[in-house]
Amino acid sequence: MTEDHLNGHPRRWAALGVLSLTLVAVTLDNSVLNTALPSLARDLHATTSDLQWITDAYTLIFASALILAGAFGTRLGMRRALIGGLVVFGGGSVAAALSDTPTQLIAWRAVMGLGAAFVMPATLAIVTRMFPPHERAKAFGAWSAAAGVGVLVGPVTGGALLLHFSWSSTFWINLPIVALALAGILAVIPRIPAQPSGRLDLLGALLSTLAIAALVDAIIEAPQRGWTDATTLGETGTAVLLAAVFVWWELRVTNPLVRLDLFTNRRFELASLALAVTFFALFGTLFELSQYLQLVHGYSPLLAGLGAVPFAIAMSVASATSSLTTARLGTARALTLGLLLVAAGLGALATATTDTTFPVIAGFTAIVGLGMGMLMAPASLEINGSVPATYASMASSLQSVIRELGGVLGIAVVGAIVSTHYRATMADAPSVAGHDLPSAHAVAAATPAPGAGELLATADHAFTVAMGRGLLVAAGVALVAAIGVGVGLRRRPTPGSVPTGVAEPEAVLAG
Repeated sequence: MTEDHLNGHPRRWAALGVLSLTLVAVTLDNSVLNTALPSLARDLHATTSDLQWITDAYTLIFASALILAGAFGTRLGMRRALIGGLVVFGGGSVAAALSDTPTQLIAWRAVMGLGAAFVMPATLAIVTRMFPPHERAKAFGAWSAAAGVGVLVGPVTGGALLLHFSWSSTFWINLPIVALALAGILAVIPRIPAQPSGRLDLLGALLSTLAIAALVDAIIEAPQRGWTDATTLGETGTAVLLAAVFVWWELRVTNPLVRLDLFTNRRFELASLALAVTFFALFGTLFELSQYLQLVHGYSPLLAGLGAVPFAIAMSVASATSSLTTARLGTARALTLGLLLVAAGLGALATATTDTTFPVIAGFTAIVGLGMGMLMAPASLEINGSVPATYASMASSLQSVIRELGGVLGIAVVGAIVSTHYRATMADAPSVAGHDLPSAHAVAAATPAPGAGELLATADHAFTVAMGRGLLVAAGVALVAAIGVGVGLRRRPTPGSVPTGVAEPEAVLAG
């Protein structure tokens, strides 16, 4: 592909529309699935741990494979990587729809995550390649808004499907979107030559994948095993050890999977922190909120899905206008204000009770969406603008890893806090009702009145209080990150803060 440095590729705006559609395809799935969690718990007899892994299998493999997928994409050509990733994602969706046990569904969700891992960095790298420097802020804003569209369409679509079909329809819906995206790619995305560059760091990929898997499994299973259980402590120690070996290896290998010295650039580091914390809060919140709306309030899947509409609209509008906001406030203030809004929205949401009305919940989630939309595009632009053009693909992969790893940890950590508090409160509950909220509702359905009503009231209250605890933790993390980003980005760079070969953004993005 040839690129006019000053004017960009002539089909760049049509290409951006197609790339945004591919982003909707891979972000729609998780938002649809959140609506289907109670149905999965009922139809597949899935426990809370199963539900966490059904959600996390996708994001775990996605996050673990992103950097390696980006490296393969550079060698194969980003257009081929995009097509191949969508084909794998679509095939995994078919198999997931046909699953009849939680284990099968977890496995096929992992396959879908592998396909998505090739899609995400390819879209970012192609946007960077096709757009000239002066248009990239708008392009990243539109790209970020597409994520809001995925969140908007997902819950509503999932809710509408679940009114008439089983949970498997939430996977079948991926196929027409993938087909449209593939047709658009073939029509308007130009061929991008492969760029072979040394041997792939397979050991680095293995070490990072195992470290992330061990940590996430330890956090998800800790409420059931116990936080001081030997397996929990062993997995946590293994994760720390593998992460240390990964860092040691990456600093010594000739062609590292990750240029760790990029993180010595304060702009790169703090923008990455903003993205990680935002997705930590988002994924952790949506996982619990779906159960709260459908089980505690008894809303239908469609109405519960509509609860995400204010969030998604606020996020999409803020993302689409983020270039104007950032131009007025500056990157540091935009990122700081965005994180403060996320923290404020989560803090407000943590005050919800079993009687809090639907409009109030929707309003609180809209505040979170506004903050997310305000910071996603400038954070992405800051990350890509902090590295030389040689590392554009790596930077695209890294920011996708950062987002998804934040999401994985959000589901795991917030879910673990909620599960631990719920189990402690419901320790004297009958049968398996003390394990999780779906189990409590299942037990209540088979319990004669008035015992059923008492059990439901106790379980719903316990879960709501537990959810509030989890959301307060997420809000606190966002608040601390806001302070760190605000202070860090306003300080002048110290000598050596930009690693060797990492130029300022104007020089970086000129190539």
